[in-house]
Amino acid sequence: MERIILHVDMDAFFASVEQLDNRNLRGKPVIVGGTSSRGVVATCSYEARKYGVHSAMPMFMAQKLCPHGIYVPARFSRYREISNKVFDILRDVTNIIEPVSIDEAYLDITNSRFNNGLVAAKHIKSRVLKEIGLTISVGISYNKFLAKLASDWNKPNGIMVIDKEMIPDILLPLKISKIHGIGKKSVERLNNIGIFYVKDLYEMPIDLYTEYFGKYGVEIYDRIRGIDSREVKENRDRKSYGKERTLSSDTQSKEELLQYIDNFSKEISENLKRKNIKGRTITLKYKTYNFINHTRSRTLTYYTNSYKDIYNTCKEILEEENINVGIRLIGVTISSFKEDKIEQLSLF
Repeated sequence: MERIILHVDMDAFFASVEQLDNRNLRGKPVIVGGTSSRGVVATCSYEARKYGVHSAMPMFMAQKLCPHGIYVPARFSRYREISNKVFDILRDVTNIIEPVSIDEAYLDITNSRFNNGLVAAKHIKSRVLKEIGLTISVGISYNKFLAKLASDWNKPNGIMVIDKEMIPDILLPLKISKIHGIGKKSVERLNNIGIFYVKDLYEMPIDLYTEYFGKYGVEIYDRIRGIDSREVKENRDRKSYGKERTLSSDTQSKEELLQYIDNFSKEISENLKRKNIKGRTITLKYKTYNFINHTRSRTLTYYTNSYKDIYNTCKEILEEENINVGIRLIGVTISSFKEDKIEQLSLF
């Protein structure tokens, strides 16, 4: 049986939540992120994108492009709350869900109560709009690559089906940067030899794929021919949890850095406890004023999700560091996980 895969993507999610909560922001260029001059854009509304603003852009650049934009700080707890409501709707459609991020997921509805991808997509879109007040875009196809491509086709509030009869014709006019797995450097290298579109790439012999893309070459060769065997995985294990912050001004104060570490440790601990997992490798990261990254890790002899363990370990690491230049970014990460299971002991 041919699989039915949906890719669900919430439209300009953080900005849309801000517009949902504040009617005065609707229809206006809203930019969410660090509000200091050294912050970055987390998400922006489609009204702001018309001016060239996009996620991960430095905030000072966004302010130049869109000086009349409305700049608001991120409220991650609120975004998580709304995200959970959306995912509850998705789970009512199928249990086979692979979250990609807080605002994006793959669904396999092949054996669900819906035997038609378009019907399922319209059902999801209708419920999210009616019950939450947000729009989402949904792509439907027989594999993950094409479903993801389809969800981006008619954004925002879009819906798109890509079936086998449309392959490869629908892919050939696309720029090669649209193909998952082709990074920025590979795009530049291919552009240098006159390959700009999928139709150009399609003509290349398979040996050149491995030459340009290494071990992923065969996958890319298959993808532009509509082949992708990846399954939707219900539990996508994360290798680490972390928090970091670009500071509003450089600092050499360990006391100030410890305040950030304290907040990060609490948030990471709460996150781990919610998911019933523990880690034992704790990493402190900081970036100096001249953009040089420093990471210091310590692996404990036991697994933990305790705020005190995370904080105290980072504090010990920081105390050993010679901070003699300005620090512009501080971060904390925990990794090397195991699931925190409660075992029932045998009476015998």
